[in-house]
Amino acid sequence: MQVKIGPAGLGSVKAAVETLEKYNSLGFKACEIAFTYGIYIKNKEDAEKIGKKAKELGISLSIHAPYYVNLNSSEKSKREATKSRILGCCEVGEWLGAERVVFHPGYYGKNREESYNNIKEGINELMAEIKKKNWKIKLAPETMGKINVFGSAEEISSLVKDTGCDFCIDFAHILAREKEVDYGKIRRLFPQKKWHVHFSGIIYGEKGEKRHKTTEKKEWLDLFSNLPKGKDIVIINESPTMLNDCIEALKIVQKL
Repeated sequence: MQVKIGPAGLGSVKAAVETLEKYNSLGFKACEIAFTYGIYIKNKEDAEKIGKKAKELGISLSIHAPYYVNLNSSEKSKREATKSRILGCCEVGEWLGAERVVFHPGYYGKNREESYNNIKEGINELMAEIKKKNWKIKLAPETMGKINVFGSAEEISSLVKDTGCDFCIDFAHILAREKEVDYGKIRRLFPQKKWHVHFSGIIYGEKGEKRHKTTEKKEWLDLFSNLPKGKDIVIINESPTMLNDCIEALKIVQKL
């Protein structure tokens, strides 16, 4: 098992190269750039400079698309705006040399089957556009942590089969949604060689995720003891203390 670990955040464009050097000195080999409130890297030259530094340091980059996207909105204008935002992330990702854009697929409408078909259609349209532009970047819908939000492990696995898209397995979200993680089931649903994973501590209730928390050592140990062997895995930590959490994870990995 080859594991790259890193945080969900790069910070400002101005300090990005310095930040990547800091991450490298800490042993991080992955970084997810959070465009959660909007695409803040706007200049191609800046993106290429950041991407070049990441490549030089062996740090895998990914992007998290804005939170306000929904491929199952009942309003066509909102679905189109969602596709436009995701494609905007893909364009910047291409400049950066990022491997994938992670995004929240959408909400359930009145009909779950219809929700699935709408989201599948949206992803197919996005992938056709990516192909047309000759981009290499992958689309990675994420497993979601609230029971009323589209994104069960089964739904994401089906999207991968039906569209050929990539995926993001968020184990914290799966725990919050299902109240336990059936690692055997996840291995069966995602037989692919490469896994993009989100992991952190999480506080949840009956309806699922409430908020992320510092990842405890026992939670890291549980994850590492259950990850499949023979895969290339990127693990992104999204906790409020993500740098310390990543350092803790690396200490554990080095002893395995």
